[in-house]
Amino acid sequence: MITIQKLHKEYNNKIVLQNVSFKAKKGEITGLIGPNGSGKSTLIRILLGLENSQMGIAMINGKKYSQLGDNSFGIVGSFLDSCQPYPTRTGFQHLRWIGLACGIDKNRCNECLELVGLSEAKNKKVKDYSLGMKQRLGLATALLANPDILILDEPINGLDPEGIRWVRNFLQSFVNEGKTVLMTSHYMSELELTVDHLVGISNGKIVIDAPTKDILKQFGSFEEAYFKALEGKEGE
Repeated sequence: MITIQKLHKEYNNKIVLQNVSFKAKKGEITGLIGPNGSGKSTLIRILLGLENSQMGIAMINGKKYSQLGDNSFGIVGSFLDSCQPYPTRTGFQHLRWIGLACGIDKNRCNECLELVGLSEAKNKKVKDYSLGMKQRLGLATALLANPDILILDEPINGLDPEGIRWVRNFLQSFVNEGKTVLMTSHYMSELELTVDHLVGISNGKIVIDAPTKDILKQFGSFEEAYFKALEGKEGE
C-alpha cells in the first residue's frame, strides 16, 4: 500500500504540494489527475525518494523508499515519463543492463519484452522506437523484478487505442492478484475505464479523493467531477 500523509513541498518559496494526503490500496488501481504544474510529478518523485519534502511522509508498505533496502526494485516498479532509456541501446540491452544491476537474468528480460509486445523489436535501437514503443519498454522496465507495486507516470501517453486497451487489461489483472498501482494520466475518459479510485490535484491541493463508482454515480464523468471540484475550491 502507498500512503501519502500531510505532504508539503516548496520550491523557492512557491508551494507545490500543500497538506496532501491519500492512500493507494492493495487490489486497486489509483489514478492521479491534474494539469501540468499541479504537483503530480513532484509527488511521484518524492514517493520514489528522488526528492525530499519539507513536511509530511510518503510511504510504500509503511516505509520510505530509502528504507526498502536492496530489494526495493522487487517491491516497487516505476516508470517516469521524464526518464528515457539510453538511445543507442536496444530494447533488450536496456533491460539487460538494469537486470544485471539487480540480479535478474536475461530470461526475465525476454519475458518482460514479450509481455509488453516488444519481442520482435528487442534488437532494435531505442532511438528508432516510436513513442508508444518507448512507453511499452518503460512498463517492461517497471515489471522486470516482478514487483507488488507499480508507480506509473503517464503510462498510456503515446499509445494507440489497442495499446491503451492492453495497458488497461494488464493493470486490472495485476491488481486482481492483490497488488497495487498508482498511475498519473491526462486521459480522464480512459481513467474512468481503468482505475478503481481517483485522486485529483490542483495547485498542490487534493480536490478529489473518492472511488470511481461514487464519482461516476454523482457526476457522470471524471471531467465533470474535477471541474466541479475546482469551482467549489474557488468559492471557498
